[in-house]
Amino acid sequence: MNISAVKPATSANVLFAILLSLSLSATGQPALASDFDAWLGALRDEAAGKGISASTLDTALQGLRPIPRVIELDRQQPEFTQTFWNYLGQRVTEDRIARGRKLLEEHRDLLAKVEKQYGVPPRFLVAFWGLETNFGSYLGAFPVVGSLATLAHDHRRDAFFRAQLLDALHILDEGSVTVADMKGSWAGAVGHMQFMPSTFLQYAIDATGDGKRDLWGSLPDAFSSAANYLNRLGWRSDEIWGREVKLPKDFLWDQADLSIKKPIAEWAKMGVRKPDGGPLPKADVAGAIVLPQGYQGPAFLVYRNFDVIMNWNRSINYAVTVGYLADRFVGLPRIRHGRDADNRPLSREQALALQSKLNELGYPVGTPDGIPGAQTRTAIRAFQRDAGLPQDGYPSVSMLEKLNERRS
Repeated sequence: MNISAVKPATSANVLFAILLSLSLSATGQPALASDFDAWLGALRDEAAGKGISASTLDTALQGLRPIPRVIELDRQQPEFTQTFWNYLGQRVTEDRIARGRKLLEEHRDLLAKVEKQYGVPPRFLVAFWGLETNFGSYLGAFPVVGSLATLAHDHRRDAFFRAQLLDALHILDEGSVTVADMKGSWAGAVGHMQFMPSTFLQYAIDATGDGKRDLWGSLPDAFSSAANYLNRLGWRSDEIWGREVKLPKDFLWDQADLSIKKPIAEWAKMGVRKPDGGPLPKADVAGAIVLPQGYQGPAFLVYRNFDVIMNWNRSINYAVTVGYLADRFVGLPRIRHGRDADNRPLSREQALALQSKLNELGYPVGTPDGIPGAQTRTAIRAFQRDAGLPQDGYPSVSMLEKLNERRS
């Protein structure tokens, strides 16, 4: 989970909490703290039934109250959907590349030891570290139990966060961290690599042998845990994540989809080349073409390790950025193509309008929510097919403009 700096609560947040409580009550949903004590009592009984000690529950749950700022952050919708170039540009900077290289050298022996055990190259671990917490400079300042309790009580995604809260209590019960030191993101992600509690319980490693899985203060534990997680997800030590490619002008754009995997040789027959126009390498590996900024942007041929990164964070922008940052650490070249793509961000209001227009024209996307997902992309492809446009499925300002030119 990516972490961004969070400002402390202000008087505006207090006002937000009051308004939120009133608005939830008015809509018939539970107010923020209306039944929290009864809910917490039932949660405590469930946790005790799962074997969590009374002393841990006393310490962790005593005086617990909902955190209005957590609800505020959960409700916030981004004002715009970042384009790939904007997303990448904010995260892969010369400063971050230089710092990553320095840290790779500083922790060379530790990272080599981790690679030998788990098969994950150091540059990828440092890339995850850089994107998740800016190399450990910000691990999150929210009390994890309080954040998870707030979200579990909120009823919007209560089942998921209730399970995460119970897992967090198990972590406390095993003694890996104290309640006071269990700080993390507003959504409950913890440590240098921002593991959710369920991921922590399943994959975290005590690499130092001190009896604690310390993802906050121990880099051996943090790196080993991340490598173990990636290894268990299926990381292939003998493969790269992917590479930039150059597509022919007559490329079948509807083939650019993460679910469509072909051997490298087959892509080569379709005219796919290296960025400089040279032939693709001959290897018995299957991959998919992804276009993070549509057909006008850069193209990447991605392999099985890309799927592993996507299991860490289900975002193509994130997964490409991890791979690209790792490559830049070791001197691989910048992305060469696609800089001329329309880089206007699609605001949430524009995304809602795009979805509504697709529905109006007979390309169903379901109820518009301003978040273009798989169903929206499928509808865009169908419209592009009928309109004789490249079928990249990419939601953009230019696509909205083309839709608005059509009458229902």
